Amino acid sequence: MKRTKYALLGIAVALTVVVVVSCGKQSPTATKELEVACFKGGYGIDFFEQAAREYEKAHPGVKIKVWGNPRVWEQLRPRFIAGNPPDLTYPGWGMDHWALVYEGQVIPLDEYLDSPPYGKTEGRWRDTFEPSLLELCQYQGKTYMLPYFFSMLGWWYNKDMFEKNGWKPPRTWSELLALCEKIKAKGIAPITYQGIYPAYAVSGFLIPWVISAGGIEAFDNAQNLVPGAWKSPAFLKAAQMMDELRRRGYFQEGANGMDHTGAQMEFLSGRAAMIPCGTWLHSEMRNVMPKDFRMGFFLPPVLDEGKGDPTAVGIGIEPWMVPTKGKNRELAIDFYKYMTSLEKAKQFVEQKGTLMSIRGSDQANFPEHLKEPVEVFRRAKTVWSVEYRQWYPRLGKEVEDATAALLAGNITPEQFVERLERAAEATRQDKNIPKHTDTRGQAR
Repeated sequence: MKRTKYALLGIAVALTVVVVVSCGKQSPTATKELEVACFKGGYGIDFFEQAAREYEKAHPGVKIKVWGNPRVWEQLRPRFIAGNPPDLTYPGWGMDHWALVYEGQVIPLDEYLDSPPYGKTEGRWRDTFEPSLLELCQYQGKTYMLPYFFSMLGWWYNKDMFEKNGWKPPRTWSELLALCEKIKAKGIAPITYQGIYPAYAVSGFLIPWVISAGGIEAFDNAQNLVPGAWKSPAFLKAAQMMDELRRRGYFQEGANGMDHTGAQMEFLSGRAAMIPCGTWLHSEMRNVMPKDFRMGFFLPPVLDEGKGDPTAVGIGIEPWMVPTKGKNRELAIDFYKYMTSLEKAKQFVEQKGTLMSIRGSDQANFPEHLKEPVEVFRRAKTVWSVEYRQWYPRLGKEVEDATAALLAGNITPEQFVERLERAAEATRQDKNIPKHTDTRGQAR
């Protein structure tokens, strides 16, 4: 009788253990769901949707919902506030990324970056990224965002027009002035720009000439809010160069009132010979681009006796992030590892016609319009990025407003730099604004 009692007690304990284990562990057959919210810009979201189907096929029991639209940040903001964000997101340019970092809404990713890449048992995922791009995602020594594709900033020229007239893309300021005079004499606007959005002029004229005049340190100091940096001799020189082009009539008349597609159509139609823009230009305009239109890419001409690295190139990223309150963090990381595998990175380059942040993806079959930018990036010894615009939105707005005023001839170069320095000082003194002090101009 005693033996039977002990046997029943043992069975009861065993059943209890089974119940406890079952309650504390997800069934291996349970479906895991992942929500991925994406900005639907010029490259669409179809590539990410296809990657999700591939991942599901390789991982039975996983279901991934990819959704997005051109203003996805408007749906994401209230969800972050409510504590119900998606598991993985690419929130687009309209989201204040750094505010999410300051508020603890996204997780630091270094632990995962130090783990093996997708499908590997050795190596570090971190080492598969272009280091200079990963640096842009860091704050106080931690990595909170991840790059995917990236854009390069430079000038585009009309290849057929240049070849027909025997013109060469200018490499220096003196070559630029001489070329603009020849183009103007033909009744063509030498340069147009997207005046309604002064960020194009900031990245296409101002910053490259600041770096050429004062070296990358001049730009780093400005981004790091070093007192006096925004009115340094390098900034004044860059402003004087922009003002000189305006006074000589080398900018297209009316460019200050053009939006991005309007100015870009002026370039495609042959009414302007050159335009500053990123490597997204072809994708953005391909549906209206004249048949057989050929365009070439070059870096903004540098000062003849400039201090800066003439190979310095501007880049920009639109980062992805993993929300702190997402429900499937590990799955989100593994899916993003899959999307950043070298195979998928090459596919993105070839299907979408842009550059990727993954090392080795520059061996993909690039479309014709990207071959020159790829060579420029390979030769670059220094890369830079306009980060202050995201770090300090009010300063970024004031720089753009002042640039528009300078290009319109409403203020002098001296007034321009004083205006920038005042905006920087206001940011510097505002104790409520978290400060970034990293050096972003990167030697490669």
